[in-house]
Amino acid sequence: MTDDTDSCTCHGDTERAQHDPAYRRALWIVVVLNVAFGLFEIVGGFLAGSQALKADALDFLGDGSITFVGLLALAWTERARARVALVQGLFLACLGVFVIGMAAWRALNAVAPEAELMGGIGIAALAVNVVAAWILSRFKEGDSNVRAVWLFSRNDALANVAVIVAAGLVYWTGSAWPDLVVAAAIALLFLHSATEIIRNARRELSEPANAT
Repeated sequence: MTDDTDSCTCHGDTERAQHDPAYRRALWIVVVLNVAFGLFEIVGGFLAGSQALKADALDFLGDGSITFVGLLALAWTERARARVALVQGLFLACLGVFVIGMAAWRALNAVAPEAELMGGIGIAALAVNVVAAWILSRFKEGDSNVRAVWLFSRNDALANVAVIVAAGLVYWTGSAWPDLVVAAAIALLFLHSATEIIRNARRELSEPANAT
């Protein structure tokens, strides 16, 4: 017989994920993966001269810190978790605006990044994010806080695919523009997910508090 917490799939259950020890373990793993690789990738982004890698590194670091806050919020009330999700959405929106600004500034003196290094780091980042997304995939249904953590991890994987494609285009064209376009696309993905997270959190905050 398997223990209930070990066998939890948490699909469509807005309560199980918050109380499942397996979800907490998954979040700790994702925090470590994101922060460690984010630090590595920000260095790689400067070495390669890639705005897309820098944007993705910021996503990693932001994801790790926000997931850590989400982990702490599991012990809080539903309304407190919704407030945390609202802050997460606003943070992601600010990150998106910042990355767009960085890409626009670099467009004024665009220099092609090192495509081979950019592509290699992009592939490694994708592997890390696929692992993180797979770990969290069975916990993607829940309240706005749980949903926010899942969206961050999904965004990372999608962004890495775009970085790898951009590296191939930079290598093929010798131009910096694919790198800048992908950096801007990553930022737009941030803004799209931020809108969804903020909308869900505001809806939960507008609902009457459950009597306890």
